[in-house]
Amino acid sequence: MNSSYKKEDVIFLLKDVTGMVEPLASEKREKLIQSGMHYSEMLPIEYIPSKEYMNIYFDSLRIFGQSVADAIGTLADKVIEKRGKNIVLVSLARAGTPIGILLKRYIKWKYNIELSHYSISIIRDRGIDDNAMKYILAHHNAKDILFVDGWIGKGAILKELKKAATNYKGVSPELAVVCDPAGETTLAGTYNDIFIPSSALNATVCGLVSRTFLRSDIIGKNDFHGAIYYREYESLDLSCQFIDEIQKLFRIYTDNTKLQKTRGIQTRGIIEVQNQAKKFCIEDINLIKPGIGETTRVLLRRVPWKVLIDERYRDDKELRHIIKLAKEKNSEIEYTGLNNYKCMGIIKKMKDI
Repeated sequence: MNSSYKKEDVIFLLKDVTGMVEPLASEKREKLIQSGMHYSEMLPIEYIPSKEYMNIYFDSLRIFGQSVADAIGTLADKVIEKRGKNIVLVSLARAGTPIGILLKRYIKWKYNIELSHYSISIIRDRGIDDNAMKYILAHHNAKDILFVDGWIGKGAILKELKKAATNYKGVSPELAVVCDPAGETTLAGTYNDIFIPSSALNATVCGLVSRTFLRSDIIGKNDFHGAIYYREYESLDLSCQFIDEIQKLFRIYTDNTKLQKTRGIQTRGIIEVQNQAKKFCIEDINLIKPGIGETTRVLLRRVPWKVLIDERYRDDKELRHIIKLAKEKNSEIEYTGLNNYKCMGIIKKMKDI
């Protein structure tokens, strides 16, 4: 399908369903999800940021771009060391796509290796796009596939990936990410809960592509999973600008591990999520989204109930966009003690809507 990225940066293995799906408002969509309809059967109306919010985005890109670029470099070095030079990048649409592009560019920049890069769909409780996987496996060796995403929240998609990989002989379920505060993968640029600016926007920083879609009346058995292209947002698109700005900050360290100053992961992130679920009497842990990236998603795409922020990061500039969005969505902010994460977003229960 079409995207606003350069063709040499990524190939999207997605069916273009533009005009076939009517995006829904967050509240209506949330009620449908919590009444049993799967989130992949709908698409949200994309949030259009205010001028003030965009100022925060650009300022954050300037302030935190270097930490993202350094994490990309660390990740690239780990990937080459562990997986060698014959790699096929398969990013998980859509948050993984800009990270896959940056990883591809860094490896080209430092190692002069040109990698193939695809972006495909994986959906919680629905699995990976089987037709997309068959396409890739028809053109590449199974052992060379490396999955890429933006970050790991509590590990739900990684769990889905591990289950899906058993269907493809020789395919590793290993996941490469920029940050992994949950402590779930060895291929992470950092284990800190850092702010990745691309998480702060939707399609306008992801090639103008929607989140992925899967519904049997539109997606046939031989089709790739679907997505729509937001042509109406072309004047607002920052996808290539984000990539180019981070690439300008690429640098080489003789020992990139020195960049991985971490708060120290005391336990797996899922344990911390389960503890918060008990505290707030939440039966479905899918309503709790930990980490900066996941909290941002809650505020952009879901109906938020509460945002938890680690007391130590009350004035952290990495969280300014979250505080701004929480105020816009009338979501309560509670300052508390967290271990692995700087913040968590909690989705409002349907009965409370």
